[in-house]
Amino acid sequence: MRADTREELRTDDVDLAVEVFRMLADPTRIRILHALLDAELPVNDLATAVGANPSSVSRHLAKLRMARLVRTRREGTRVHYRLENDHVARLVVDGLHHAEHAGPAVPRHHLEPVTVR
Repeated sequence: MRADTREELRTDDVDLAVEVFRMLADPTRIRILHALLDAELPVNDLATAVGANPSSVSRHLAKLRMARLVRTRREGTRVHYRLENDHVARLVVDGLHHAEHAGPAVPRHHLEPVTVR
C-alpha cells in the first residue's frame, strides 16, 4: 500500500494502541497472554503456567482486562480468563516471532509448524 493512500490515523486509536503496547511491555503479561493462546484458564492455573504467585497474576490480569486484552467468564466461584480476540493472539505470536529473529540462530518458528487461530 502506498503511503499517500493510507487512511489518516485517529488520535483515539493511536492512544489506545500505545496503551496496548504499554500493557505488553512486561514479561509476566506476555507469559500470561501466551498461556491463554490455546486455553481458557483460571488464575491459579495461569500462575502455575507462568511461574508466578496467584496474587501477582491476578493484578496483571486486572490490568490486561482494563486494556481489553483479556476477558472473563465466571463459573461458580471461579473466574476463567481468555484472550479478548484473535488480534491479541496475533500480537503476542508476532511479537515473539519477531524477537526470535534478533538471535543468531534460525528462528524456531521457521523450524516448527505453528498454528494461530
